[in-house]
Formats: sequence, C-alpha cells, structure tokens
Amino acid sequence: MQLTGLLEALQKFVVVAEEGHFGKAAERLGMTQPPVSQGVQRLERRLGVQLFSRGTRGVGLTPAGTELLPQAYALLGDAERFVDEAGRLRSRAIRVGMIPQLSSWHVAAVAATATVTVTTASTVELVEAVASGELDCAAVHHPALVNSLECGPVLKIPSWALVPSGHEVHALTDLRGLPFAAAPRSHGTAAFDLFADRLRAAGLDPGFVPASDERQILAAVAAGRAFGMTCDPHVRAPGVDRIAVDEEFWLRVRLVWRVLAADVLGAITGALT
Repeated sequence: MQLTGLLEALQKFVVVAEEGHFGKAAERLGMTQPPVSQGVQRLERRLGVQLFSRGTRGVGLTPAGTELLPQAYALLGDAERFVDEAGRLRSRAIRVGMIPQLSSWHVAAVAATATVTVTTASTVELVEAVASGELDCAAVHHPALVNSLECGPVLKIPSWALVPSGHEVHALTDLRGLPFAAAPRSHGTAAFDLFADRLRAAGLDPGFVPASDERQILAAVAAGRAFGMTCDPHVRAPGVDRIAVDEEFWLRVRLVWRVLAADVLGAITGALT
C-alpha cells in the first residue's frame, strides 16, 4: 500500500470508528459503502490485525483497533499540518536582498513580480544573509565571493555616468581631476577592484569618495565634488547631468540563493533586466 493509499485508509478507519457503522461512515465521506469496507479490509490485511468486530447492528473496535486509533489520529493530523505548512510557505513573501547600486526602479520592478520583502545591503552582507537563511535570494555584485550558494547568470544592467552640470564631457577622460563617488571597497572588494581597473584602462585613475547609496552620490555630484554611476533610467536631479557610457562600465549583478523556485527565479531575473 502506497503512502497516499495508507492515509486514505486511515481516514476511513477513523470515520468508521467514530460512526460505528460502515453505511454512516460512507455517507459522511461522500461515497458508497463498498469502497469504505474494502479500504478498511485492505488496511487490516496490510497491518495484519483486525481493527473492527463486525455485527448486524454495526461495528466496534477490537483491542488492536482501540490501541491503534490514537496513532491514526496523530498521523492524519500530521498530514494536515504538512499540507497547511506547504500552503503557508507558498503564500509567504519572498525575502529578497538587493545592493544599493540597483535603483528604486529595479526594486519596484522586482516587488511587482511576486509577494516580496526587499532588504538593501552590501554584497558581503547579502551573501551572508542568504547563506544563513535570513534571505531567500539576493542580487549582488559580480564578481563576488559567494561560497557554496547557487548562482544565476551574470546580468548587465544599463548604466550612466552622473557628472556635475556644466562639466563638458565628451569622453570619460574628460572627468580627470574628479573623484569617483562609490560604495566603499569593503562592500564588494572584487567588483570594486574590477571597476577601478576598467577606469584605469580608459585613462582614468580617480580618487574615491565614499557614498553608500544613490542619494549620497547625487549630493556629491551636484556639489561638483565627484562623478558617479547610476543604473536608474529615470534619475533626475538639479546640478546633475547623465551621460551614456560603454557597456563595459555597466553594473554587473547576479542572483544568489540556496533554494528558490524556478518560476520565482525567472520572474526576479526578468525584472532586473
């Protein structure tokens, strides 16, 4: 007898025990009497014990049936709780982490895909949170040390340079002399170093102004103290101009997770791209 059949047989056993009659049990279960009788008989054969003593006026529990009935209740209760827990998990909000370099537009796009709660933190913090089970998944910088977590493909997020208004910029080299406003290196060492290498390869070797989020970047740029990067396609601010940059300077992220349904993974990936 398969486990599914066992649960169905246990349900018949319990209802017959409560009703004391196969016909009444069948009526309560919404079926005819033969399947109920046959189900109990199969259960008795499987267990090797007689659960009921049959009589013309109904049935009664045998000593074995009396002893096994509480365990049948317990097994059926566990099965119901199992199904309830699955439903709770299905309806639970997905806990998503995102680096602050992803814009509010991207956060909203992810939130529109499913029931989610969004946490913003550095790549290092997000990887730790996913690994510990505090988050279900996170969009982190690439490259990054992700330990044993599952990883999605590298996503290139279209990005723009933010420069002080009136600063004549025809190429990135026109930004010489301006520091670069960005999150501290400790937030994602590998990605920080790779981006710095790309700037140097383009003829820039700027100093760095720490700016943990886009508001701080915009403030530094508007004050004329630095240039920065954004992947927000709608960002506008007084004193700030936005210019296109080559794809090599676009933000690179990837999703990391331990266990995540494929449809949820696909929806979040689609929202980011």
